[in-house]
Amino acid sequence: MPGFALTPAQQEWCAQLRAVAADELRPLAAAGAPGEVNRPLLRALADLGLLGRVVPGTAHGDGVSALELCLLREELAYACPEAETALALQGLGSGPVADAGTDAQRARWLPAAARGDAVAAFALSEPDAGSDAAALALRAEPDGPGWRLTGTKTWISNAPQADFYSVFARTGEAPGARGVTAFLVPADRPGLTGERLEMLAPHPLGTLRFDGVPVGPDDLLGAPGGGFRVAMRTLDLFRPSVGAFAVGMAQAALDASLEHADRRRAFGGVLRDLQTVSHRLAEMATRTEAARLLVHAAACARDREGARGPGVTKRAAMAKLVATETAQYVVDSAVQLHGAEALSKGHPLEHLYREVRAPRIYEGASEVQRTVIAKELYT
Repeated sequence: MPGFALTPAQQEWCAQLRAVAADELRPLAAAGAPGEVNRPLLRALADLGLLGRVVPGTAHGDGVSALELCLLREELAYACPEAETALALQGLGSGPVADAGTDAQRARWLPAAARGDAVAAFALSEPDAGSDAAALALRAEPDGPGWRLTGTKTWISNAPQADFYSVFARTGEAPGARGVTAFLVPADRPGLTGERLEMLAPHPLGTLRFDGVPVGPDDLLGAPGGGFRVAMRTLDLFRPSVGAFAVGMAQAALDASLEHADRRRAFGGVLRDLQTVSHRLAEMATRTEAARLLVHAAACARDREGARGPGVTKRAAMAKLVATETAQYVVDSAVQLHGAEALSKGHPLEHLYREVRAPRIYEGASEVQRTVIAKELYT
């Protein structure tokens, strides 16, 4: 990324993505039911070749570029946050299969996920294990050559409507993170049930209940006791791009505010003539650009140095922290500048206001990112 600028080809691709998201994906998102998996939207993402870019291990997804993933998520988030989320969740749920799955698992599930025919889900969080992911309590109890899963997962995106789950359970080889094992669990396994959760943002999210769900050696993702590392490798790839999702929403809110301030008349002029408004707009624009550059730098570092390169973890944590906190500030400021109209149900900013809150929590809350950064400062 010479001079911290995108190439002309990258800029053209971003413009195309934004136009496609507005013209083709937004109507499909609007036609979907809130809180439900939108399969027509997923298939449209697949037909456009976009799902294949985020599902690792498929023709286009081999060696997913962190920067490309960030550009893709930012532009989709700008025009259609639902499409962005559907795309990202498909990549996140498929990530452990690509990372640690067998040839048979990859052949069965990854092409189907890239086509939008199979919905993927990443099942890590539990009622008492969110930020402290190593505190998982879902039990994998030995049963002949395999195990039976017993317990609960919650706040799982795409649950309970996904077709397969990357599930992390405690097999007990060692305490903490070392006792966690990853499994690929198809949704039709006996004993697996779930229900939807009604959340602030209109995305599919649910609780999964495991009542002795059978899994065998063929369902393992990696080695027993190695599941926590599988989860973290997947999250490390997607964490900077959560920041890109946030930047896309911030840019959408900023552009809406610039247009509003230029046409809204007040006190004998337009809003942007008021210094308090113009200074707020300047602050929104500066923070958004700073967040974008931090996200791009983190993504480029990962592409250049690899997942375990020096400073990559710190940069990723900084990018997610700054970008998600910035998006919250920018969207809130946009609502304030628009006034009561932005609080109307169905207003674009009302929608963004509900969308922007969750990224400060999932895939590592802001407090967790600060802890990671502080630790990395001394390594």
